[in-house]
Amino acid sequence: MKIVIAPDSFKESMTALQCATAIERGINNIEAGHDIIKIPMADGGEGTVQSLVDALAGEMIYTSVTGPLGKPVDAFYGVIHQEVAVIEMAAASGLDVLSEEERNPMNTTTYGTGELIMHALNKGIRTFIIGIGGSATNDGGIGMAQALGAEITDDHYQPVSFGGEGLANVRHIHLDTLDERLKECSFDVACDVVNPLVGQDGASYIYGPQKGADPHMVTYLDKAMENYGKCVKEQIGVDVLTLRGGGAAGGLGAALYAYLQANLQPGFDLVTSYIGLESYVQDADLVITGEGKIDDQTIYGKTPIGVAKIAKQYNLPVLAIGGTVDITSNDIYIHGVDAVFSILNKPMTLEDALQHAEQLTEALTENIWRFWSASPHSKA
Repeated sequence: MKIVIAPDSFKESMTALQCATAIERGINNIEAGHDIIKIPMADGGEGTVQSLVDALAGEMIYTSVTGPLGKPVDAFYGVIHQEVAVIEMAAASGLDVLSEEERNPMNTTTYGTGELIMHALNKGIRTFIIGIGGSATNDGGIGMAQALGAEITDDHYQPVSFGGEGLANVRHIHLDTLDERLKECSFDVACDVVNPLVGQDGASYIYGPQKGADPHMVTYLDKAMENYGKCVKEQIGVDVLTLRGGGAAGGLGAALYAYLQANLQPGFDLVTSYIGLESYVQDADLVITGEGKIDDQTIYGKTPIGVAKIAKQYNLPVLAIGGTVDITSNDIYIHGVDAVFSILNKPMTLEDALQHAEQLTEALTENIWRFWSASPHSKA
């Protein structure tokens, strides 16, 4: 029996590969001898670098860059196929880099994300995958562009300040100073957010509060972002104000599109195109997937649904395992998942669940497999 195990990471507890390995152990503890294929997956968010590096025998690169508030932070990116850099902007410019008290989108910058791109450029990389989830920023990608050599200046041709505060002062954008090597590069951006740059559904109103913005800041940031967007349209010739996904990562999506001609696409589709999941699934008998939290939002581009969609093209049963499960409708089943299981086996603290996630996943899989091996499916 061929079993494909293709989970996402479980935040703060298991990488996708660790999860897949725990599931594999659970199956083998009950019934060994199956053809088990482990494929670490991701949807472009946290864990994408690790998943692609694990799935494709890549390499992790560690370096220090400018953090969201201008202080050095330890960051990373991955290299796959020896020629493709996989970058999570959150590693340099993410919410998790800051404490709750430090979050302030007026000041936070994407400069460190640009430095990660530069580091990869210096290693000879010319093909990039960039995940832009989990940002702490609302700077329209100005910091990233500045790190790559762009000149974004005010009325007096002085560089605008870091953070969303600088957006209101943007008057001049010069890209002829960008690093020349960028002309040789291609950028694919994992972007599941469809929000525009400005307005009630834009970057500042929708995501500003979770980054530390109070109502006054949100209003300021949205107006400042509109000023910035108009400058980009007038001086670069790209209408980022109406760009679908332009508001992703506080406008970083718009900057990548306008300055680097990046291709914005759904994260799961991008990851799958490199991993080649369908080639493993098409002759399988069972597919097991999962992620840290399975809830009503899972149907919106998350890994379990992406995996299920591919599996159902071949009429395969799909099981999903979650750290926690909180679903209030049948939508996840309509989208191709046949059964959902939580690894929690008793009341416990979040700390205990995170600490023992691998053991809990293995134990759950043992229980699932006791039932599966006694069912008609086991004869497949």
